[in-house]
Amino acid sequence: MDLRVLNYFLAVAREENFTRAAQMLHVTQPTLSRQIAQLEEDLGVKLFTRSNHNIILTEDGMVLKRRAQELLALAEKTRQDLRHRDEELTGKIAIGSGEFQSTRFLSQMIASFSEKHPNVQYEIYSGDADNIHDYVERGLLDIGLMAEPIDIRKYDFISMPVKERWGVWVNTDSALAQKEWVQPEDLVGKQLITATGEFPKSSIGKWLDDYNTQVKIIATGNLLYNEAMLAENHLGIVLGIKLNYTYDNLCFVPLYPILEMSTVLVWKKEQIFSSATSSFIEFARQYEKVISDNKL
Repeated sequence: MDLRVLNYFLAVAREENFTRAAQMLHVTQPTLSRQIAQLEEDLGVKLFTRSNHNIILTEDGMVLKRRAQELLALAEKTRQDLRHRDEELTGKIAIGSGEFQSTRFLSQMIASFSEKHPNVQYEIYSGDADNIHDYVERGLLDIGLMAEPIDIRKYDFISMPVKERWGVWVNTDSALAQKEWVQPEDLVGKQLITATGEFPKSSIGKWLDDYNTQVKIIATGNLLYNEAMLAENHLGIVLGIKLNYTYDNLCFVPLYPILEMSTVLVWKKEQIFSSATSSFIEFARQYEKVISDNKL
């Protein structure tokens, strides 16, 4: 059985859509459809039930999915076992990250991996949660650092050992800058600069609760630096998370009740990665475990 076709099959099973699977595999949709049709003919079974919107695995398809995962995993392990022990790991790993305090932990992880494998290169992409998620989905990024929640049916992940705390970035001459924390009623009548998205349904919108209709969203953005520049020019107050850097004319004041979120390092399930990426993922699992054990 052709391992390449099994990889095609798993991509379609994962995406539940031929178009998305073809884009990820960098093949045309007709080519992918022909390969799956030939596989069904060779096996004498239907692997998918098709509808106007998506496709789902049949019972036979679910059996093949388990077998295909085992075969591809065994093939990859065999390939790695046959590599020369003195062969240097090479390649490029594409990693995306939002702006988080946990980005520092990710950077430490990359640096430690690089000490062991100095010939591996890294392509780092910065963006917001939607950008990172989209690029991982499309296969443009191998790994992404993003906020929870995530779809655990589609992704494997490592929980980062850092909590991201929400607060406001305000001018140092603001009355809010003198507070120990900021409560929802403190923002009534204020102009706010916040992340893009549906504000009332967001965690911040829920934190404001009954006060969320008594604030004015003057601007939205997807990167804190740009939002901070607006705040420095007194356009409004930035609602965002605490980061590992400061701005000359702004200070961070945490929210109360406390609002925090968790981040995870994610990659797609059932995807065949390069040796460099596979090695990094295994290294990251062990690295996070050591950090977590040391905190106990």
